[in-house]
Amino acid sequence: MALTPELLLQGYAIGIFPMAEHRNDAEIFWVDPKRRGIIPLDGFRLSRSLRRRLRNCGFRVTIDTEFPGVVDGCADRAETWISTEIRQHYLSLFHAGHAHSLEIWEGDDLVGGVYGVAIGAAFFGESMFSRRRDASKIALAYLVDRLKMAGFRLFDTQFLTAHLASLGAVEITRAEYHRRLSSAIEAQADFTGHRIPSPQEVIQRNTQTS
Repeated sequence: MALTPELLLQGYAIGIFPMAEHRNDAEIFWVDPKRRGIIPLDGFRLSRSLRRRLRNCGFRVTIDTEFPGVVDGCADRAETWISTEIRQHYLSLFHAGHAHSLEIWEGDDLVGGVYGVAIGAAFFGESMFSRRRDASKIALAYLVDRLKMAGFRLFDTQFLTAHLASLGAVEITRAEYHRRLSSAIEAQADFTGHRIPSPQEVIQRNTQTS
């Protein structure tokens, strides 16, 4: 069966996600990890050094302003699972309002960002990139803050990496993930219905619960 944006959404809704072996791979496979990485929205770790960077970096943050650029930034590495076909499907999801990006700018230069898919109150983080020190961490801090303010209940990171673990990500079992997913996709959240907060607002909201 050919992959379509509709099939992608159905896959996320039952707990699986697509990958390719490399950029030019014509085949796409589904992944359902035995253990799943998530960032608890009340457990994001905003370290003292990251708080300083948020205050002093001078970056500008936008939402859904340069989705293709964020996807391309994430794919701009020696090895990537974001094939040409996968890229096109995520662009289709973006245009349909199901995928979103958060961009980090230094002047007019896109220097970091993160993108993912939203269904109900579940956000499925796909990938992030950084062209300046801490740009991806700052993107995640703003993303977690937005998900909390917008009423999301689940932030899926797919896998647990050392980088994500340092920011508060944890692993849960497949069964526990599916339980949380079922509840989250039945709830409502609004990714785009909030203004961009100031760095101090992000710091205050996340320091209180981390």
